[in-house]
Amino acid sequence: MQLRDLPHTDPGEPDVRSGRHFLVWLGRMQLGGQVAALLWGLVWMLPLGAMPLAVGMAVQAVVDRNGGRLAVAGALLIAFGALMALGDSMLHRAAVTNWITAASRVQQLLARKAADLGSILTRRVAAGEVVAVSTGDVEKIGWFVESFSRFTAALFTALAVTAGLVVYAPELGLLVAVALPVLALAPLPLLPYATRRADDQRAKAGRATELAADTVAGLRVLRGIGGEELFLDRYREASQKVRTAAVRSARMWALIHAVQVALPGVLLVVVVGHGAGLARNGTITVGELVTVYGAVTFLLFPMHHFAELAMAYSFSRPSAKRAARVLGLARTTTGGTGTDHGPLGGELHDPATGLRAAAGRMTAVVCGDPDAAGRLADRLGGHPAEPGELPSVRLGGVELDDVPLAGARAAVLVQDKDPMLLSGTLADLLDVPASGSVKPAAALAAAQCGDVLTALAQAAAAAPDGDGAPMGAPITERGRSLSGGQRQRLALARSLVADPEVLVLDEPTSAVDSHTEARIAESLREIRAGRTTVVFTSSPLLLDRADTVVFVQDGTVLAEGPHRELLHGDVAYRAVVTRETDGEKQAGRVPEGDPAVRGEGGVPQMMEETA
Repeated sequence: MQLRDLPHTDPGEPDVRSGRHFLVWLGRMQLGGQVAALLWGLVWMLPLGAMPLAVGMAVQAVVDRNGGRLAVAGALLIAFGALMALGDSMLHRAAVTNWITAASRVQQLLARKAADLGSILTRRVAAGEVVAVSTGDVEKIGWFVESFSRFTAALFTALAVTAGLVVYAPELGLLVAVALPVLALAPLPLLPYATRRADDQRAKAGRATELAADTVAGLRVLRGIGGEELFLDRYREASQKVRTAAVRSARMWALIHAVQVALPGVLLVVVVGHGAGLARNGTITVGELVTVYGAVTFLLFPMHHFAELAMAYSFSRPSAKRAARVLGLARTTTGGTGTDHGPLGGELHDPATGLRAAAGRMTAVVCGDPDAAGRLADRLGGHPAEPGELPSVRLGGVELDDVPLAGARAAVLVQDKDPMLLSGTLADLLDVPASGSVKPAAALAAAQCGDVLTALAQAAAAAPDGDGAPMGAPITERGRSLSGGQRQRLALARSLVADPEVLVLDEPTSAVDSHTEARIAESLREIRAGRTTVVFTSSPLLLDRADTVVFVQDGTVLAEGPHRELLHGDVAYRAVVTRETDGEKQAGRVPEGDPAVRGEGGVPQMMEETA
C-alpha cells in the first residue's frame, strides 16, 4: 500500500482478544508491506554481509600481487555498494510506509469506535487513556510492526553469513556459529525487568495525561475558584514520578545495550586472536583472516536489530493491549442481526422504563436524577451505557439494537447535556447530514441565535481575511469564545438542521435565560411539527409547550399527561418541577411566586392552591 492511498477504505475488523493477537492481526493486514520491507532489507543486508569477502579478496590480491583478482574484488565492492545504496533507500521507504500505514489503521479504528460508542466511550474508559492510545500508543504499535520486517531480514542475513563462515573457514566459523545464539539470547533474562519498568513508566505517564486532560477541561472553573496552583502542584508531582520511572527504565535498557556490545566484543577478540594464530601457522591466509574479522564485525549489526525488536515489543505490547481494550468495547451485546429495516418511524418505546413517545409529537421527560436522565437519553438513541443488561429501545416496533448503526443514527439523534462544538466556521458547524427540509437560517432562528450571529459577524469582520459574514466566522475549539448559552443554542441549531425522525434533547436550554427559553420552546414546537421530539427537562416553559409530559423516577414511568394536570395532581412530580421544600410538599401546595407555569411570552403566572 502506498501512502497516497491513505486513509484506508476499510481498516478491517481487529482481533482484540489480547494485545499480542492485535499485533499479529496488524502485521497480517499489511502482509504485502512486510514482505516488501523484508525483500529490500535482504537487498541491503546481504551485500553488506558479503562485503568482507570482497575486502579479503582485495587484501589477498595485494599480498599475492595479483592485479586481476584485485580488479574483480574492486568490481564486487562497487556492485555491493550499489546494491546497499538501493536496498537502504528502498528499505527506509518501505519501513516508514509500514509504520505510517499501521498507525493510520489503528487511528481509523479508534475513530470508528469513538463514532460507534459516542458519548458512552469516556464512561467506560478514562479520557486520558483514550488520548494516550490515540497518540503515543499508536506510534509504539507502528514501531513494532515496522521493525519486525527489518528484524526478519537481519535474522536471515545473520544465518546466511554464519553458514558462509562455516564453509569458508570451518574452524572459526563453527566458533561463531556456537557463540552467536548465546549472544542473541544473553539479554533475555533482563527483558522482564526492563518490561516491568517500562510498564510502570507508561502507567505513570497515563495518569499524568489523565490529570492534564481533566485539568485542561476544567481550567475555566479552576481559575474561578482559585484552584490552578493546587492542580499544577499535582501535575508537577505526577510528572516527576514519570521522570523518575523513565530514568529507571532507561537504565535497564542501557544495561541491555551494554551486554549486547560487550559480549560480541569479547567474541570478536577471541575470533581475531585465534585467527591470527591460524594465519601464523599458515592454516588460513591473511585475506581469509580479514574476511572472517569483517564477517564477525558485521554480525554485531543484526544484534542491534534483535535488541530493537525486543524493545519495540516490550513497549508496544501494553500499548496494543490498551488499544485492544478500547477497540473491544461494543455498543450492544444483544446479538442483533443488523437487518436493514428501511426508513424507521413511529412510536419510540423504552420497555425498561415504560416510556413511550408518540410519533410526530413533542414529549417532555422529567427525571428527578439528572444522571439518570442522561443515561435514559443515551438509551433512546441506541447508546446503552451497559449493553445487553436491559431490553432494546424500539422505534416503530423495531429494536434499535437490531438496526445497523448508520440507520439507527439517521433515525434518532441525541443531543447531550454538554454538546461539543468542533473548531471551524459556522458553516462547517451546520454542514451535517440532513434531510434538507430545515435550512440553516430557519434552524438558527428557531434556536434564537440572533445575538450569536451578531457576535460572530463582528468576529468575522475583525479577522484579517474576514468579510463580516457570520457563516464564515471562525468558531474556536469547543466554542470557548462563546458563552454557555450561546454554545447550547448553536448546538440546538445544528440538531434542528439534521432534522432526524426522532430528536432527543437533554436539557437543551439549561444555560439560557427565561425569556429566550420561552421563545425557543415555541419555535421548537413549530419547527419540529410532524416529527418526534423528546426533551429531557424540568423547565416549566418547555414542559408547558409539550404535547405530553412523562415523569420517570427510579427507572420507571410514574405518571404521564399534560404538564398542568401533573403539576396539580402528582405531588412527586410537582416536587421535582417546582423544587418545593418538604414542608410545602406535605401541605400539598405550590409555593407562591414560584414560576411553575409561565404563560405566553414567559410571563410568570400565580398558581392556584391545590387540595
